Amino acid sequence: MASQLKNLSDFSHTTVPNGAAFKIAIAVAEWNAEITGSLYNGALKTLLEHGVAEENILSIAVPGSFELTSAADILLKKHSDLDAVICLGCVIQGDTKHFDFICDAVAHGVTQVSVKYSKPVIFGVLTTNDLQQAIDRAGGKHGNKGDEAAITALKMADLAVKA
Repeated sequence: MASQLKNLSDFSHTTVPNGAAFKIAIAVAEWNAEITGSLYNGALKTLLEHGVAEENILSIAVPGSFELTSAADILLKKHSDLDAVICLGCVIQGDTKHFDFICDAVAHGVTQVSVKYSKPVIFGVLTTNDLQQAIDRAGGKHGNKGDEAAITALKMADLAVKA
């Protein structure tokens, strides 16, 4: 597994656009709150560090990862001035097929909303085998997927402006 070899949140090899001109929403799942809270804090910190003004960051909480798709759709419908939506969640493998259904539905849903609005909707959802893997990717030894989602939002918002 490639993530065992490095911190995935190292962006020293790439240029990150300045976000001063962008308005970005963050939808964060309340389920697995310890993990999603760390993802949210990482995303928020990264957006602020890269120039997005605090008043241009809209944050909402939803019950779980499944609801992220609906949240992104609602946000883009009600706030047409958004440049991107970051969806943050965490689904941990259990004993049933629930994990597979939720992960598949959210991944497809995020893509569909992005295409529907021609706006970046970022999949910042951890899909892990266990709690330790989630911890490792929410500010632990493999970085913070929230940071990665924020960088992706900035890069895709910039692409949308320049395309």
